[in-house]
Amino acid sequence: MIRKAHHMTDRSVPVLPPTGPVRPLGLAQVSITGGFWGRRQTVNATATLSHCEAWMERLGWLANFDRVADGTTGPDRPGWSFSDSEVYKLLEALAWETGRTGDPGAEAAIKRLTARIGRAQDPDGYLNTCFGHGEQPPRYSDLEMGHELYNTGHLLQAAVARLRTSGEDDLVRIARRAADHVCRTFGPDGNPGICGHPEIEVGLAELGRALGEERYVEQARLFLDRRGHGTLRDIPLGRAYFQDDIPIRRADVWRGHAVRALYLTAAAVDVAVELGDDELLRAVERQWERSVARRTYITGGMGSRHQDEGFGEDWELPPDRAYCETCAGVASIMVSWRLYLATGDVRYTDLIERTLYNVIATSPSTDGRAFFYANPLHQRTPGRPADADEVSPRAEAGVRAAWFDVSCCPTNVARTLASLEGYLATADDDGLQIHQYAPGAVRAELPGGRQVAVDVETDYPKSGTVRVRITADAASPWTLSLRVPAWAAGATLTEDGRARPVEPGMVEVRRAFRAGEVITLELPMEPRFTWPDPRIDAVRGCVAVERGPEVLCAESHDLPHPGGLDALAIDPLSSPQAVPGGARVRALLPAHPDRPWPYRLSAAPPEHAEWLDVPLRPYHSWARRGPSSMRIWLPVCTSPEGA
Repeated sequence: MIRKAHHMTDRSVPVLPPTGPVRPLGLAQVSITGGFWGRRQTVNATATLSHCEAWMERLGWLANFDRVADGTTGPDRPGWSFSDSEVYKLLEALAWETGRTGDPGAEAAIKRLTARIGRAQDPDGYLNTCFGHGEQPPRYSDLEMGHELYNTGHLLQAAVARLRTSGEDDLVRIARRAADHVCRTFGPDGNPGICGHPEIEVGLAELGRALGEERYVEQARLFLDRRGHGTLRDIPLGRAYFQDDIPIRRADVWRGHAVRALYLTAAAVDVAVELGDDELLRAVERQWERSVARRTYITGGMGSRHQDEGFGEDWELPPDRAYCETCAGVASIMVSWRLYLATGDVRYTDLIERTLYNVIATSPSTDGRAFFYANPLHQRTPGRPADADEVSPRAEAGVRAAWFDVSCCPTNVARTLASLEGYLATADDDGLQIHQYAPGAVRAELPGGRQVAVDVETDYPKSGTVRVRITADAASPWTLSLRVPAWAAGATLTEDGRARPVEPGMVEVRRAFRAGEVITLELPMEPRFTWPDPRIDAVRGCVAVERGPEVLCAESHDLPHPGGLDALAIDPLSSPQAVPGGARVRALLPAHPDRPWPYRLSAAPPEHAEWLDVPLRPYHSWARRGPSSMRIWLPVCTSPEGA
C-alpha cells in the first residue's frame, strides 16, 4: 500500500518518498541565483533545451510521431528504437524549467511537443513510433533491445515533472493512459516479460506516487521481481548486460550495462521505500557500498568497459579506457539521492557532489551546444575538432560533439540541470539540511507552521567559504545542518564570532535564530594528493590531485611540447601548490628516445630530463581550449631525482 506522503512538502521535486528521516525541498523552496551552477542552469535554459529540440526536428525524431498519427510510418523510420525517449527527457527538462523559472518559451515547447506526441497514441494507450504500426515489427516483439517499455518509462518521468510543477494536463493524461496499458499488458495475468533496458520501473513507481495509483507501484515491483531469472534471451554479452542474471535481492554489486544497472537500482529504492520492503533496501545499500568502494572512478564516473558500456570487475578501473558515460553519472545521482532520502546517510550526498562536479559539469560545452558522451580519465591523443553541423557516430571522440547518433546524454544533462534545486537541501521536523553549496535561498515550513529561511552566499568551489544568513526570526529553536564533505578535514564553522573545527559529516547549529545572523562554514581548498588503492592495477604508481570537490588534470596545452604528457612524472615529496583556478605540481619531464623494442633489462633512469612546474586544471574544463590530450592519474618519480 502506498504510504502517506510527508506533510508540508513542496511537491516540485524529482523524488518524493512517502516516509524517511528527511523530506526533499522543491523548486518553490530552493533557488539558485548564480555561481557555478547558476551559470550552467542559465546556459541550459537559453541554449541546450532549444538545441536538443532543433536536432530532434532536423533528424526526423519528432516527425516520427506525426507519421504514426497520419498513418504514414514504415520501416524507413529514422533514429534508433529509443529515440522517442529523448523527446520525453526533453519534455521532462522543459517541465522542470517551467517550474523553476516560469519560462514562457519552455511552456510553449511543452504544449507543442505534447500535441504531437498525443496524436500518435493508440486508443488503448500504447505509444511508440518504432513498433506496432504499418509494416513495423509487432508490439513487444523485441523486449531485449526494442526499448518500448524504456521509452514509456521516460514518458512517465516527464509526466511526473509536469504534474509536480504545473498540475494535470494533456501530458499527464497521455502518460496515465500509457501506464494503464503497461499494467494491463504486463500485469500478473499478462505478458511475463521485462524490458531489456530498465526505466519503466522507476517511471511507474514515481508516477504511482504522484497520482496515488497503487497499481503502478505494484507493477514496478513485479518487473523488479521478474528480473534476474533469465527472462530475456541470452546475448553474446551475457544476461548480466540486462541485470537478468541474478535477482536484485541477491546481488552484491552492480554489473553489466551501467545505465541499465543504475536505473534499475533507483527503481528498487523507490519500491522498497514505498512498500516498506527493508530487505530490498538493504540489498541496494550493499550493492552501493561495494560498487563505490571497488568499481567507481575518482570522478564519480561509473562504467569501465566500452564493449558493453558497463561495469568491470572489482578494481578494473583503467583511466584511458574508462567509459564513464554521462548518463551513468546522472543515474548514479538518482540512486544516491534516493538512498539519502531513505537513510539520511551523508555519504550518499558526498558522492552526488563528486559526480556533479566531475561528470555532469564536464559533459556540456560552455555554450551548452556540445557534449561529452564518454568521460575518460586519460586522453592519449587529441580528438579531431568537431563539426557543429554533424552527428557524431562515436561516443568516445575526445571532443564534445553537437549531437550523437545515440544522443541520450544531452537530454539527460538537460533534465538534471533543470531540476538541480531539488537535490540541494532537505528538511525534517526539526530544521534544514543543506547538502550542496550554491548561492541562493532555502525556505521551508516546519511542524506547527514554523517558517525557517536562509540565504546562502558563496562562490564555491572557487573558494571554500559558505555563509548561511538567517532571513526569518524564529520563536523557538530549530537546527541548521550543513554537510562537511568527506575530503574536508580541517574545516571550521564560525557562529557568534567564534570559530570551531568540524569533522566531515553533518555539522549542526541549533537555537532560536534571529534574522541577520550568519553561520560561516570554511572548507579547506588547498590542493591535495590522492593515492589509489594498490589493487587498481591500471593506476598503481600514480597520484591524482584534487581541490575541493574538483578532480584536477594535466592537459597538453600547458606543456612545453605536446608529446610530453605521457612521459610526465610527479615529485611526490613536493606538495601541490594552489594557483587561481587549479594547482601546480613539480614534475619531471624525461626524454624517452624511440627504441626498436619497448622493453629493457634494467630500470635505468632517464637519459635526459628537465624539471618543470605543471599547471593542473579542473577536469570539467578539459578540451574547452580546443582538442587536447589529458590525464588525471600522473605517474610519480621513484625518487626526487627521477631515478
